[in-house]
Amino acid sequence: MGDTLYIKIDRNIQVDHIDITLGDVAKLECTDASVKNRLKTLKILKIQADKSNRYIFSVMKVVELIHELYPKLEVENLGEPDFIVEYESPAYAKGRWNLAKVVLVCIIIFFGSAFSIMAFNNDVGVNQVFDQIYQLVMGRPSDGFTVLEASYSVGIAVGIIVFYNHFGGKRITKDPTPIEVQMRLYEDDVNTTLIEGCNRKGTNIDVD
Repeated sequence: MGDTLYIKIDRNIQVDHIDITLGDVAKLECTDASVKNRLKTLKILKIQADKSNRYIFSVMKVVELIHELYPKLEVENLGEPDFIVEYESPAYAKGRWNLAKVVLVCIIIFFGSAFSIMAFNNDVGVNQVFDQIYQLVMGRPSDGFTVLEASYSVGIAVGIIVFYNHFGGKRITKDPTPIEVQMRLYEDDVNTTLIEGCNRKGTNIDVD
């Protein structure tokens, strides 16, 4: 009975060098250690451009390259049938443009969230509601800033911290936050769209 190679490839792999080997994109397991070590260094792709780019790869092409070295080796794929190799040049990753984009996104989120909260408070008339509650309980009109406004402001801050499950750089619980869940779903949708689009256009790296 011949040896069996088990390979597992994630759907999206990020690399920062131009010579891509099988060991860069896949986890390998084989009873023959020499076969495993040799295949880890098997070159499957050479990035031609210096700029960041994506390459859609079929696992069938990987199997074909493996069989060129070991024709009788049985290959079992435990991962994705198609995967994305995303190349990001080191110069781009460390550039100031990335930092500028992060700062811009933070500013937009901060002011956008503040505007949304103010617009909501104005639409539902929070100030008028607080005035009525204060007068009903205390028997006299509000002087403009009471314990209701203070507790409401603190409650918004606490609610945001609990919702995002972070305080500063620390995670409050081990559960993923709603934004993390949505980002993973969005990432899966993007990967599916990229793979299906390349498959339809025939621009993916596949067997003939």
